Amino acid sequence: MSTFERVTRRSLLRGGAVMLGTAMAAPLLSACGGGSGGKSGNAKELVFWNFYGPNPNGDAQSKWFTDMVAAWNANNEVKIKLHYLPVSEYLAGTALQTAFSAGQGPDIFLLSPGDFLRYHNGGVLADLTPHLKPEALADFEPGVIGTRKVNDKVYGLPMEAEPLAMYYSVEAFEKAKLSEADIPKTWDQMLDVAGKLTTKDRFGLLFETIPGYYQNFTWYPFMWMGGGAAVPENGNAGFNSPAVHAALKLWQDAVNTKVAPRKPQGDGAGNLPANLGAGFAGMQQSGIWSVSQMATDLKDYKYGVFPLPVPDGGTYTTDVGGWAFVANAKGANPDAAGKFIAWALGSMDKDGIERGRQWNTVVKTNLPARKSVQEAAKAAGAFDNPALKVFLEQVVPGSRGEPRYTPEVYKAISDAIQAAQLGGTDPMKAAADAAAKIDVFLKGYQGAAML
Repeated sequence: MSTFERVTRRSLLRGGAVMLGTAMAAPLLSACGGGSGGKSGNAKELVFWNFYGPNPNGDAQSKWFTDMVAAWNANNEVKIKLHYLPVSEYLAGTALQTAFSAGQGPDIFLLSPGDFLRYHNGGVLADLTPHLKPEALADFEPGVIGTRKVNDKVYGLPMEAEPLAMYYSVEAFEKAKLSEADIPKTWDQMLDVAGKLTTKDRFGLLFETIPGYYQNFTWYPFMWMGGGAAVPENGNAGFNSPAVHAALKLWQDAVNTKVAPRKPQGDGAGNLPANLGAGFAGMQQSGIWSVSQMATDLKDYKYGVFPLPVPDGGTYTTDVGGWAFVANAKGANPDAAGKFIAWALGSMDKDGIERGRQWNTVVKTNLPARKSVQEAAKAAGAFDNPALKVFLEQVVPGSRGEPRYTPEVYKAISDAIQAAQLGGTDPMKAAADAAAKIDVFLKGYQGAAML
């Protein structure tokens, strides 16, 4: 049993599930269609929307996508056509939602757990289970694939696992006369060190301030560490609780004391080179993907990684995200789309494992979602990198998979974070307002379980 399997299985069970009602929620989207740019679907050509390739820069991640599709197309009658969208348009825009609402959703697309229920409850996602061999299913880490399953059926195949941690600038620490012994372990220590790192040209700390699924994803660990939850489960109070109040106040205090900015540089706080690497911040919360970003953009920059600090009396937790391939259940050819996804990410042969190793540890830095791929990566020395070693040995233990909530729950939480962090609203009021919205919504919810 791998380290990641051990901790994520426990964490997923600890997170519990909320299931209110047994009927599927009424469709939220018009799923029929397929194709791109308003064109109808073609059963012999399936359109795959993504934010990796082929992109104008032609980078290694783009090439991985184009090579994968070329390998499939060379041996299959039904072809795959990549449709690239810039990451900002895919993540922060409404292109995907608009396409499905118009009945022109893509045949295959990328989806995170954070937005899974929008599409599953809307009847959009095809069941991939028939296309997966039992040994392939068993190869996926339970905590990673678990948030893509409903009633033991798989509706998305994860390509990666991306935990969150804190990064720090070695130069900023040295200039502030700080050492590794000063790396913060508690929230109070983090704010104290951030104050020492703050100068007229640099903020000491950076959390995401741009509203969206990514901001929620990065905030959840702070809620969990104090025992908080987004929805009532296992007898807890739900969102209006002391743990939630404390997590909101932490982010508010960071901005109010001016050790953290109101706005990050670049495309957000998930971009390490544009913020920590540019000297804009001395410490920054980001994910494992930043290791490859820094290797590509600022290979000589000296930085360190440490686990998220913990509140007094709290329990260390971090969030593990990652994207999955999903198929449109009402697309041009859902059966062929499912076969492609199972081949691309679930093949047990040598080529399939190598494809996963290349994606996760060569062209990008992630933790593989599959045990066989993780073992191949270890054998190739992928985790000898000091930063990745910290992720594997210190960050991942105690983690849990990115939760899946409905858009209504997500939006209530997002509004609370924004109100407290940037709007000056008392954290207790922000939490109470959000909890009231969540409670009203849950009374009539009949969709798949929230995890």
